[in-house]
Amino acid sequence: MTVFLLLLSPLMLLAAVLSLALTDLLWRICGAGSPPAAASQAAPLPASATVVIPNWNGRDLLEQYLPSVVAALSNNPNNEIIVVDNASEDGSAEFVRRAFPQVNLLSLDRNLGFGGGSNAGFSAAKNDIVVLLNSDMQVSPDFLPPLLEGFRDERVFAVSCQIFFRDPAKLREETGLTQGWWQDGGLKVRHRADSGIADLFPCFYGGGGSCAFDRRKFLELGGFDELLAPFYLEDTDLGYMAWKRGWKVLYQPRSIVYHEHRGTIGKRFTDSQIQAVLKKNYLLFCWKNIHDWRLLAPHFFFSYGGALLSLASGDVPGRANLDGWWRAFRQLPRAIRSRWRARSLAVVDDAEAFRRPLGGYFRDRFWDDRLEASPTLRVLFVSPYPICPPIHGGGVFMYQTLRELAKLATVHVVAMLDQPSQAPAQEELRSFCASAEFLVRPPTPASLGSMRPHAVSEFANDDLDWLIHRQIYLHQIDVVQLEYTPLGQYVRAYRHIPTILFEHDIYFQSIARGLAHMPGTLARIKARYEYLRALRYELGMLRRCDRVQVCTRENGDYLAGFLPRKGALRDRLQAGLRAGIDTARYDFSPGGREPDTMLFLGSFRHGPNVVALDWFVNEVLPSIVARRPQARLVVVGADAPPRHPYADRAPAIEIRGFVEDIRDPLGRYAMFVCPVRSGSGIRVKLLEAFASGIPVVSTRLGAEGLARQDGEFCWLADQPEAFADDVLRIFDDQPLAAEMAARARAEVVANWDMAAITARLVESYWDAVREKNPTSTTLPRGPL
Repeated sequence: MTVFLLLLSPLMLLAAVLSLALTDLLWRICGAGSPPAAASQAAPLPASATVVIPNWNGRDLLEQYLPSVVAALSNNPNNEIIVVDNASEDGSAEFVRRAFPQVNLLSLDRNLGFGGGSNAGFSAAKNDIVVLLNSDMQVSPDFLPPLLEGFRDERVFAVSCQIFFRDPAKLREETGLTQGWWQDGGLKVRHRADSGIADLFPCFYGGGGSCAFDRRKFLELGGFDELLAPFYLEDTDLGYMAWKRGWKVLYQPRSIVYHEHRGTIGKRFTDSQIQAVLKKNYLLFCWKNIHDWRLLAPHFFFSYGGALLSLASGDVPGRANLDGWWRAFRQLPRAIRSRWRARSLAVVDDAEAFRRPLGGYFRDRFWDDRLEASPTLRVLFVSPYPICPPIHGGGVFMYQTLRELAKLATVHVVAMLDQPSQAPAQEELRSFCASAEFLVRPPTPASLGSMRPHAVSEFANDDLDWLIHRQIYLHQIDVVQLEYTPLGQYVRAYRHIPTILFEHDIYFQSIARGLAHMPGTLARIKARYEYLRALRYELGMLRRCDRVQVCTRENGDYLAGFLPRKGALRDRLQAGLRAGIDTARYDFSPGGREPDTMLFLGSFRHGPNVVALDWFVNEVLPSIVARRPQARLVVVGADAPPRHPYADRAPAIEIRGFVEDIRDPLGRYAMFVCPVRSGSGIRVKLLEAFASGIPVVSTRLGAEGLARQDGEFCWLADQPEAFADDVLRIFDDQPLAAEMAARARAEVVANWDMAAITARLVESYWDAVREKNPTSTTLPRGPL
């Protein structure tokens, strides 16, 4: 049989592709001129419900679990229970008649399967809302009222219960909170367990054994499709059709049921039989429902290739095989009929149907202008790094922005952590932000074969994507603020919600500037490859942002040089809205400093700081010490380097490492060195130094965006001897250095103070919201 299927498989592939293509062509010819039939928008009557329980040889399950359903519905005489018996041979029908006379029994003369039996129950139901339950489902006494609440919206198709297993020790494979997405040419589905969701929330589909449906809408879609008999994916198919019909599917965690997982199917079918049905139905789902050939073409490539791979290396769950292809191929004529009907009912496309069940898209697509008026902006602030304590430049920008932003807007924070031990420090955010959620980032191995930069792949996380969507929905977010280039992958195509990215540095520029300092040929080759990946990714990603914030005008000009002369992105580049500090936190101390001391400050997880310190110690410091033997370099910063690489300079170097409050060394030592020779963005260390009154010597790249004229705010030098001369000038001419430090402090207070910058930031948020919602009559015309 295997050889036969292998020889037949190219013909099956060709026949399936041509059949679906011809179906779509005919549909366009015959049906493209007429719009889909109007979707039902009539609201069901939510006062009562009919519970339908399909059963096949499940007498023991009915005896165990049906009493909980009877008790839960007993408080309303208009409620109804229907047991649909699929020609059972174990006396189920007789048992129900005898033990539960208040239950309506629909006894079928043949087994129609789960889908057919359910359809019969829906047809017989008298109420507008039908709750479909498996026979192995125990319900909580108050499970019904929360389900009915979901149908107050006339666009709701289904509301799913929260599912727990009766055995709490079992891995919770199903929860009722379903998620679906398209990946590698196929449908992927899962259940999520999310304790942060306490009320109605969108989901991909309602589980057929624990879900309430609008009966009229259910019948309008044709009920469960016999194409997918005998079981599995009928509910997924129906949920997907509902989203394409323009309706909603919701999850209600307050409606709780308990499931004996596979208490029905698992007792009567082997795992291999179940897997065979699943593989068939995943193919048929796509052949029926996926109408966009940009998705369907990869489906055929991956599913057929997967089948051949399964033949060569063995079968695995979730991957197609030739037997599944054969089973699906034999149902191709029925799949074509189902595809035609599905196309006729759809009012949105496949991409939109996959988007709408996600919290952020749901909030965006079903935006109701009458309900959105708020005098305060609701901002979701997403960081790829811990924010507290602010031990690196970007951390300072984020922390101090949040401090000021929380005074002007309602701010919700999501931050990724490197390890769980960082979580306690982040609790400070909850003291001034409306909410804060933290997610530990798992390690990601480098992949040279991917077209995505490694720095981006490091932060590709499904849980973070889910959390962003969840927070947008739960907190009715108006603006999404993403930090750093890697988070650009979470920019979404929202119609009403602006997504704004802050480029702390321009990633491909940072790589380019660091190439000359790479140790070894192999490292330089890898860096050049990463540069090309970053250039491709960054320029493509930025076009999807509603605004792109950069640190300085120089950063914006550099980025604009890679963009078309005329384009929307150029107009969306914004400088001067994020890079700043709270100058009031830094005491201006021009005098009383330890003589002949130099301060180097930086987080040494940041490569440019490592390069800068090496250059200064090896190229500049010897010249300084030769002329000023008592001179001493103090190194402060997280993840400080070990002492042994600088053993030859040990008497002139003190490595202090991390300090709790950076303001102490800034007010203590005689002068500040910033020998940065690579990287991008703005050096927050210089802003802090300027605010603190400590004289500065910097490379021109290190002071980029802050100091353009030598000696105005700091001395600028790029060569070792010139850098050393400027350090000694500060040591020797303290009045001159103090005058320069005073000008630097005045510059920071006037142009880089976080309070003033954040006020402008909020104004830009309002502008972005109004731009996305030009017809709104309820949005304020400006910040309040």
